[in-house]
Amino acid sequence: MYGVAIGASSGPACVARIQQAEAAGVPAAWATMGAAGAADMMPVLAAAAAQTERILLGNCIVHTWSRQPLTFAEEAIAVDDFGPGRFRLGIGPTTAFLVERMYGRPYAKPLTNLREYLHTVRTLLREGSVKFEGEHVSLRWRINPKAPVPVMASALQPKSYALCGELADGAISWMSPLTYLTQIALPALQRGAASAGREPPPLVAHVPVAVNTDRDAARAMAREQLGMYARVPNYQGMFAAAGHDVADGYSDELLDDLVVSGTEAEVAAGLRRWIDAGMGEVIALPLQGEDREASIATAFAAVAQAAG
Repeated sequence: MYGVAIGASSGPACVARIQQAEAAGVPAAWATMGAAGAADMMPVLAAAAAQTERILLGNCIVHTWSRQPLTFAEEAIAVDDFGPGRFRLGIGPTTAFLVERMYGRPYAKPLTNLREYLHTVRTLLREGSVKFEGEHVSLRWRINPKAPVPVMASALQPKSYALCGELADGAISWMSPLTYLTQIALPALQRGAASAGREPPPLVAHVPVAVNTDRDAARAMAREQLGMYARVPNYQGMFAAAGHDVADGYSDELLDDLVVSGTEAEVAAGLRRWIDAGMGEVIALPLQGEDREASIATAFAAVAQAAG
């Protein structure tokens, strides 16, 4: 499966971008927080579902700390009502910096937080009721679900991938090179699934892309637009585990393991290599050249070509 990461300045602009992706032949559109400016992504995705016909939709991710599990389940049902069978819910505990700044909450036991949210949200959507008492969640409620919306989760370190393997319908990466995903993340996901006696869910990989034959220019765009993650401790640890020291920023070797660039055909082939390496789905994140619209349009075309 192939998809794109959507970015826009407002809810209507985000819906229009998703319509553009569908018209280009892109199979799936994913929206990160902030993908519609200041607008909340859940109602925006409901609007997109109502105004599209085929494209799969997903959010990657909504912070667990921003909502109660019941709210997640109710919102997921609402989005699915507008596009039955086309929505994937993505949740995650994010980082201490954001939780403490945005929500004024202590960032305590994020894996426990995610475990409790995955259990309660998935149980509500599949069984229609849940009774649970935990450290982060206390919930006894019944709803009337219309469809078992897949509940995926963000993952970065091996323990979070193992948790996704155990409980989630998919693990969503961010800023992780292919070598890390194949050698560390995917085995952890598979171990978690084996411990629960289930088949491994898909690993959904974000892949920065640039339809640009100048590799140095593509690397420069990545350093400019994605360089902040080299300064975030969580990501520094992941890069170190993959064998990359990012104290002085991203090396060419790291970027060549993270970014797919070249002609449309070369980008399409590069994305297929990620699927061949074991990824269940890729989310192409268009890097922005001087002509933003052209960067997005050519990235969409490359993804559609990969989907073939």
